[in-house]
Amino acid sequence: MNNLRVAWLLPVAWFYWQPSLSEFAQLFPNTAVFTGLFPGFAKGLEGTLRVEVVGKFRVVEIHRDDSSYGDNFTYLSPGIIGHLLKFRPHVIFSSSFGVWTILALLLKPLLWSRVIIAYEGSSPGVDYRHSALRLFVRRSMVWLADAYVTNSQAGKDYLIDVLYARQERVFLQPYEIPDEKTLPGSGDIGGDLPSLERPIFLFVGHVIPRKGLSVLLQACATLQARGYTNYTLLVVGDGSQQDELEAFCQEHGLSDRIQWIGRVSYDKIGSYFKSADVFVFPTMEDTWGVVTLEAMLLGKPILCSKGAGTSELVVHGENGYVFLPDDPHELAGLMQKFLENPQLIDAMGKRSQQIMAQYTPAAAARCLAEVAELVMAN
Repeated sequence: MNNLRVAWLLPVAWFYWQPSLSEFAQLFPNTAVFTGLFPGFAKGLEGTLRVEVVGKFRVVEIHRDDSSYGDNFTYLSPGIIGHLLKFRPHVIFSSSFGVWTILALLLKPLLWSRVIIAYEGSSPGVDYRHSALRLFVRRSMVWLADAYVTNSQAGKDYLIDVLYARQERVFLQPYEIPDEKTLPGSGDIGGDLPSLERPIFLFVGHVIPRKGLSVLLQACATLQARGYTNYTLLVVGDGSQQDELEAFCQEHGLSDRIQWIGRVSYDKIGSYFKSADVFVFPTMEDTWGVVTLEAMLLGKPILCSKGAGTSELVVHGENGYVFLPDDPHELAGLMQKFLENPQLIDAMGKRSQQIMAQYTPAAAARCLAEVAELVMAN
């Protein structure tokens, strides 16, 4: 079966897709990734995948809401039709329910292909549970597809309970999995780091309402009111909310404890993970959230909101804690645990690495390969 031609249709071939797909391509050398936007290879994976950029990727905002994913339409080039007719894949993995997935399903009779829908995960902003039209289209696509893979239990439940996917054809397997070799980072992120108060809490992400940084800063203000000032918060990333949140820090006397790093390149992000003590992911809504897994892979305890799909891999009380995304007082209490019991940091960090030992790009690739072989056998 390793002579199968397999096409992956990805609106954006983000870095976090690449480790699993690189392993998959070793199992099926005739694998091609077609994408509307390619940011380049993650460090260490250069040239491990055949990647073809098709047309131009564009997101058309219908209704903007920075506290959620908003309502939008992703434009992808119809030129994908020509690429698929030329490549003639036996199996097509297509991301989510966009226009390329629709085209792949329509081409099935002509190509004699099998189509597998890869659904990252479930969240209110992308599920469209209250849109009769969207649900009708998605249910039709699910009916036409041959199988489905998803990172999370929430994604599996959505496919089965809402879109009526056949349960025996829904496969739960985290496939957007980081690889430590793509997060090299020297650990040296500046001469000022040794002088920072520890423990160091780390936030990585866009500084927009959906990512929940405001809740984290409110938790810091709560800690200050309780008399806790012996820590530092590093904020890696930038975005539209930064000025507002920097003003909040000044108003609440937090400026000395909050370090605004700004955006850094992907190949340097590992340095910040390695140098921090506790990773905090306070997102209001994320279908998955690979950044949590990157921190776990590098041995960090996790504070993760239930709004993230990756919260399913955080074992509450073992490698960190899971909290409600809109409750700064709960988050403050969990941060306080690390301030009062610093021995938790090493113990929970080791447990994070133990958990991630089960979720590797190679394991994901093997599962994806089994799904491909299954649909070809039926």
